[in-house]
Amino acid sequence: MRITEVEFGTGTPIDGYGPGFFRVGGEVVQGAALVLPGATMSWEGYADTASILGSADGIDILIVGTGTEIAHPPPAFRTALEAAGIGVEPMASAAACRTYNVLLSEGRRVGAALLPVS
Repeated sequence: MRITEVEFGTGTPIDGYGPGFFRVGGEVVQGAALVLPGATMSWEGYADTASILGSADGIDILIVGTGTEIAHPPPAFRTALEAAGIGVEPMASAAACRTYNVLLSEGRRVGAALLPVS
C-alpha cells in the first residue's frame, strides 16, 4: 500500500462538503446528512433519531457535525443515543468529516450525523 492510500473496508467515506451539502461515497446529499453503515441519507436534525437508533447494533460512536461551529447537541438527543449504547461526539462539521473518515479507516464502528456548513 502506498502511504497516500486509505482503505475504508465496506464503509462509505465522506469525500467532501461545502455550503449546504456533503459528498458521501461520490453522491451529493443536500442539507444535513446521516452516514450509517450501509446507508447515507438526508437527516432532519436532532429530533430525527429513528434511523440512528435502528443502526445501534452496527455503531459504537456517532460523530455529530454541528455546522460551522462546535455546539452541544440537545440533552434529549444525547440521552436517547447513549441509552442505546451509542457514544456521541460533537464537533464542527469539518472536523467531524475528517474524524469520521479516520475512524472508518481504522475499522471502527462509526456513524456520522452532519449539519451543513454555511
